[in-house]
Amino acid sequence: MTGPEGTPTPVTTVLCPEWVLPMTDEGPFCHEGWAVALAGDRIAAVGPADALTARWPQATRQALPKQALLPGFINAHGHAAMSLFRGFADDMALGPWLEERIWPLEGRFVDPEFVADGTALAAAEMLRGGTTTFSDMYFFPEVAASVALKAGLRAQLCCPLIQFPTAWASGAEEGLRKTLALRDEYRDSEQIQVAFGPHSTYALSPEHMIRIATLAEELDLPVQIHLQETAAEVEDAMKAHGERPTASLERYGLLSPRLQAVHLTQVSDGDLERLQRYNVSVVHCPQSNLKLASGFAPVARFLKAGLRVALGTDGAASNNALSMLRELQVAALLAKAVAGDATALPAHQALRMATRGGAEALGMDERRGQLAPGFDADLVSISLAGLEAQPVYHPEAQLAYSLSDSAVRHCWIAGKPVLKDGNLTTLDEADLIRRAERWKHRMGAA
Repeated sequence: MTGPEGTPTPVTTVLCPEWVLPMTDEGPFCHEGWAVALAGDRIAAVGPADALTARWPQATRQALPKQALLPGFINAHGHAAMSLFRGFADDMALGPWLEERIWPLEGRFVDPEFVADGTALAAAEMLRGGTTTFSDMYFFPEVAASVALKAGLRAQLCCPLIQFPTAWASGAEEGLRKTLALRDEYRDSEQIQVAFGPHSTYALSPEHMIRIATLAEELDLPVQIHLQETAAEVEDAMKAHGERPTASLERYGLLSPRLQAVHLTQVSDGDLERLQRYNVSVVHCPQSNLKLASGFAPVARFLKAGLRVALGTDGAASNNALSMLRELQVAALLAKAVAGDATALPAHQALRMATRGGAEALGMDERRGQLAPGFDADLVSISLAGLEAQPVYHPEAQLAYSLSDSAVRHCWIAGKPVLKDGNLTTLDEADLIRRAERWKHRMGAA
């Protein structure tokens, strides 16, 4: 951590919570009486509060009483602008939900203004819930990039690649050209990462899938795809191609450590062996899978196989929230029921999936997902002072099973406060609500 001409960046702030959950491999999971020193946009040190405040007496000491400090949450999959569809098409299966409600609505209303307003609404909700990095797969990703930059959020933008025309691209060819242009624009960005976002194996031709695999390898870009989300998807693939979607991806050359496979509720032994052999990352979206009755991802099997597992909320149209606290709570409970084992996903492991696991899955783990020297100063503090958190024996248990987003007090990204005592610093909440109301009237009248 150096400033101009190699001079050390001074430590300006020492955060002093009651508990620190660093998500590192060293020592206990939770430390009481520790602190985190910030130098510019990075973490300078993590350790006993007395030692850090004595080492940097000139730094501002920010007390966080009865709060737990941990890495910011990483929402590894979503469709941010779809927040404007929240509650519009509930209680439907995935096929009718898409074909009868969402796709027609998108065809009529999705444009740059829609994406700007919907993404800003999502950004505010995510910041209020302690999310510091999100992955987004939606139209007009260049607009989402601008919103993320203004909000101070970090983003992986998975440019949507679909065979048929959309509001953003006339087809897969134009989508690929726009993806590569956006990648060039943000090649050196600390805040924006561009990825390929093929929607699914059924939404693109084999030729385009093979081309994406080639480009991803040449440019070392991530690829995120919805994969084996429902039993019907697998059955249709078997009828059309005589093989499961994971087998098709292997044939196309897309199975690799760069691949982020989202949903995966339908997993055979052969699928798991392929995922393991190619070191594929899994993004688990439990609430969306439950709401759409898509199935249950075998998270305990993924973890036992040594796969990187992250958590994503999916979009607010199928969740209906973007809360990572809620997501990790449901993940922890669901994994136990699916495995028939109360130890299948302990509280600390669910928290790890929401933080460090997300960084690993998105290929950001060299700088994010842990509270350690040199890592990005992306942090969230959560209050355990409320009645619902008492008594506090193990803070990770309260985080994984008891608390809601209302307990999130502060959030920092690159060392800058984006949430102070529960209030947004980069976005205007009242204006976002007014804009959402305008869209409600426009779409409700259609």
